[in-house]
Amino acid sequence: MEEYSYIKTINIDKESLPKIFGPLDIFAKKIQKIYSISLIERNGEVKIMGRKENVERVYNILSTLLSLSISSGQVTEQNVDYTIAMNETNDEKMIIDIDKDIIAHTSKGQSIKAKTVKQKEYVDSIRKNMITFSIGPAGTGKTYLAMAVAVSLFKKGEVNRIILTRPAIEAGEKLGFLPGDLQSKVDPYLRPLYDALYQILGMDSFQSNLEKGLIEVAPLAYMRGRTLDNAFIILDEAQNTTASQMKMFLTRIGFNSKVVITGDETQKDLDTKAISGLDQAKKVLKNIEGIEFIILSSKDVVRHPLVQKIVKAYDNFEHRKQK
Repeated sequence: MEEYSYIKTINIDKESLPKIFGPLDIFAKKIQKIYSISLIERNGEVKIMGRKENVERVYNILSTLLSLSISSGQVTEQNVDYTIAMNETNDEKMIIDIDKDIIAHTSKGQSIKAKTVKQKEYVDSIRKNMITFSIGPAGTGKTYLAMAVAVSLFKKGEVNRIILTRPAIEAGEKLGFLPGDLQSKVDPYLRPLYDALYQILGMDSFQSNLEKGLIEVAPLAYMRGRTLDNAFIILDEAQNTTASQMKMFLTRIGFNSKVVITGDETQKDLDTKAISGLDQAKKVLKNIEGIEFIILSSKDVVRHPLVQKIVKAYDNFEHRKQK
C-alpha cells in the first residue's frame, strides 16, 4: 500500500494554475485519469498523490506545462496531450526548447512556433536545406509552417519573393462545371494558401505584395518554362502531381532559392493509373545532399484533438487492410 501513497508537491503561481488545469479543470482531470493519481491544490501548492512512478511522471508533466505557461502565456489541450506523449519517452524537456524558437509573428502579433519535435525538425530542415519535402496527414502544419518560414526570410530580405503553387487537380468535380473565368475556377484550389498568408501577413500587406509581384499564388501548370531565382517556393498538395509535373517543377529552381514540397500520401486525387510525383521523388531523390524528407504523423496533428484521433483511426484502418 505504501507505494500508492507517495506524495510530491509542486508550486504553481495563481496566474499559471488555471491555464495548466484548463477550463473547468479538464486538463487536470485528464492527467488524473491517465496516471491514476490525485491532484489537490491549496494556496498555489499542488499535491500529487499516487503510485511513486506515476507521481514522478505527473510532476515532470506539470513542471513542463508550468514552463510553457510562463514562456508563452498559454497552455492548450494539444500542449497537454503532447507533453504527456513526450513524457512517456522522457523527452518532455524538448518541448521547452521548441517553444523558445519563434518562427514568425502573425499580423496580430501572435507567435508562430513548432508544436512538436517533428515540426521543429521540419522547420530546421527548411532553414538548412535548399529543398525540403514534408509528408504527413492533414493538420500537421506542413503548409502553415512553411509559410511562416517563407514570410520570415522574405521580411529579412533573404529571398525577394514568395511563390505558392499547387496542382489544380479535379477531386470529383470538373473545373469546366464551375462558373467564371480560369482564375475563378482555380481559386478554390488555392484558397488554403491565401488563407494562411492572410493570417500571417494580414490582408493589406498580402494584397500590396501580391500587386507588386512579390507574392505569387498560381496553379502548378503556370510554373512551366520559368526559372525561379531568389525565391521561396512552396509546392502544396504534391501527392497530386504526376511524375512529369514533379520533374518539371524541380528543374525550375534557380540560384538562392528555397523550396518546400508538402503532401499527404493518403489523399491522392490522381487517376488510379497515374504515378504520383511525390511517391517517385521519395525514391529518386532520397540520397541527394541538400534535399531532406521529413515524415510527420498523427502525433504531429495540431488541430482539434478530435482530428488527431480521426487521423489515427484511419491510419490503423489502413494498416489492418494491408495485413
